Amino acid sequence: MKTSLFPSVREAVPVIVITAFFMILTAVCIGLRPEHFLMTGVFWILFFAGQTTRKLAVALLPFFVFGISYDWMRVYPNYQVNPIDVKGLYEAEKSLFGFSVDGTVLIPCEYFALNYCPVADCFAGIFYLCWVPVPIAFGLWLYLKGDRKVYLRFAMVFLLVNLIGFAGYYIHPAAPPWYAMNYGFEPILDTPGNVAGLGRFDELLGCSVFNSIYGRNANVFAAVPSLHAAYMVVALAYAVIDRSRKWLIALFSVIMVGIWWTAVYSGHHYLIDVMLGISCALLGIWVFEKGLMKWGAFGRFFERYSRYIE
Repeated sequence: MKTSLFPSVREAVPVIVITAFFMILTAVCIGLRPEHFLMTGVFWILFFAGQTTRKLAVALLPFFVFGISYDWMRVYPNYQVNPIDVKGLYEAEKSLFGFSVDGTVLIPCEYFALNYCPVADCFAGIFYLCWVPVPIAFGLWLYLKGDRKVYLRFAMVFLLVNLIGFAGYYIHPAAPPWYAMNYGFEPILDTPGNVAGLGRFDELLGCSVFNSIYGRNANVFAAVPSLHAAYMVVALAYAVIDRSRKWLIALFSVIMVGIWWTAVYSGHHYLIDVMLGISCALLGIWVFEKGLMKWGAFGRFFERYSRYIE
């Protein structure tokens, strides 16, 4: 699709109006933070710098919407919709996956809280840092090498899986393992985010990587499903669809399993959460590929979108 160096008035006005409305609404509802200015600034620079970067800005919209959607859960927390599950999930994990150690039944997270080592802590931190960056880097790689339709399918499924997961947060608000292990079974609504076992990675490196990440957690009662477990499933699926090199598929497989393990090892998710996160990813892929892409109206929208970013 041929485009001019500068956006047309028809393109520029909606972008200016929507981003201004977003910033005003964010300021009123949840308060502006530096990342809101950064995200808006990056989008504006990409959109107005030239036709090549404008296509990239439009292509990245699913990821921008993902970030905004997660942040906006602060407006109406899930625990105002349904009761928080703390004990039920813990007891289900113990019933399904608990095992006896010296006469005491432990869930996997409790076992790892008592049995850890620096090597495992290091790998756990590395795997968990791949959570969002690797899928986004994969998406950019697909885009830059010209596989724009595969990129767009991946980006849209990534967004869809997140929206399904966010719906799960509201349907069944649930506390993570570290909450039950540290606070017991009574919900405390103003509980701050917690690095749990990932704090050992920060201590090893003498930094505050995970402390800074979990300090911005929008809601600690959003453990089910584990979207940490979902993202690399989506990336791996589209690496296979794209017929990527075998080494990349193998690497994604290792990272995916590593994140699953870390979620439990660090005390951030139960095995139940991880399995539901995997199911969430598979559901999102199936709904998109077998449902939305076969729906005429969406198919036409997808074709127009993909032509614009070509």
